Amino acid sequence: MINYLSNYNNIFLAFVACLFTWLITILGAMVVFLFKKVNKTLLDAMLGFAAGVMISASFFSLISPALSMSENLNINGPVIVTIGFICGGLLLFIGDKIFPKIIKKNEKAKNFKNSFGKLLRYMGKFKVLLMLIFSITLHNIPEGLAVGVAFGSLRYNLQGATLISAIILAFGIGLQNFPEGTAVSLPLKRDGMSSKKAFLIGSLTGIVEPIASVIGALLVLKVRTILPFLLAFAAGAMIYVVVEELIPESQTNKSKDLMAIFTILGFAVMMFLDVFFG
Repeated sequence: MINYLSNYNNIFLAFVACLFTWLITILGAMVVFLFKKVNKTLLDAMLGFAAGVMISASFFSLISPALSMSENLNINGPVIVTIGFICGGLLLFIGDKIFPKIIKKNEKAKNFKNSFGKLLRYMGKFKVLLMLIFSITLHNIPEGLAVGVAFGSLRYNLQGATLISAIILAFGIGLQNFPEGTAVSLPLKRDGMSSKKAFLIGSLTGIVEPIASVIGALLVLKVRTILPFLLAFAAGAMIYVVVEELIPESQTNKSKDLMAIFTILGFAVMMFLDVFFG
């Protein structure tokens, strides 16, 4: 099997590998069809679960690989990763501060009648969900780049670059995408969106991975040097969303202790997938 795959172009293999990771995201989003109605308790549980998934992914999928890559590239990993992490959090922080001001400005100017105003009002209403979608999509970009780099590195015979290791990396990233697809689609349905639309948006959060994989494979040497920063950047953005929105939102439920258990469960599931298949 490995000998058969080795006959194919590395860029093509990277693209196919990330089509697999996207497929798993789609399967995760399909969970939305299993529920006719999503009550508030289930939504809060899913938000808590998503928070655990994102905290775990931030370390095991992003920060830890970023530090390892930095060491292999002989660059100052702790400094690069710390700067990237802070920048990712600051991006979401700045957006969180500026966006309400834009909405307020349009309200005063009574600009909500046009299409742009309607979009702003919609985005303001679903800010938590949009931040969740954005952060998961953002975190999929460096993961797709990482897969592309893994396959693209085979052209240069870089140390540790093997077809088996690249396939395992893609397989591990794919499996961890399942709970992410679910964590996006279910909250969307809970807030009144149809199952089809919630499924579509949940699925689309993973479409960036095949695109990023091709970029990573084509620009392997250049992307390889900035990948530690990008991984840490995505981690910072995810942690901001978790602390600012997901955990506080899930804790509005009467059963706060149970919601905390779902957060721990989400962390444990993602940790297992990352460690076992990483």
